[in-house]
Amino acid sequence: MTTLYDFSVLTLQGESLPLASLQGRVVLVVNTASECGYTRQYAGLQELHTMLSAQGLAVLAFPCNQFGGQEPGSAAQIAAFCGQRFQVDFLLCAKVEVNGAQADPLWRWLTQADTPHPHPVKWNFTKFLLDARGRVVKRYEPAVEPHELLEDIQSLLGRASDAG
Repeated sequence: MTTLYDFSVLTLQGESLPLASLQGRVVLVVNTASECGYTRQYAGLQELHTMLSAQGLAVLAFPCNQFGGQEPGSAAQIAAFCGQRFQVDFLLCAKVEVNGAQADPLWRWLTQADTPHPHPVKWNFTKFLLDARGRVVKRYEPAVEPHELLEDIQSLLGRASDAG
């Protein structure tokens, strides 16, 4: 069975990151965009990261320009925007495509692992919550605000610490 840990991604700085390094952590994966109506969700993602990273949450943002061309910037521009506007210090990954023939392998897997009804990502700020074993637990559509995930994340963090 494939899990999150079978993949590697590129960081926004272009460094390879094997996701096996996140074993035992609850992971929130989000496709992001700097010019989207949901861009304000960066603040909520940062709040989750600040509050729960020490307890085992990892937030991974993947900038994507596939929806309305709302992430046109370079890696440096994305990093500057996220840092200056939202003080983001969770992991920003390299810009990817999340749907179609050029979709990043992780995102192809996420959308197929999203059972029982796999479907492509509809828009920016779609969120996938993965348990401490690297399995997709839940998918949240863009309009779901990060704070609305708190209970689900805390439940998984509790299970992760029980298993540890």
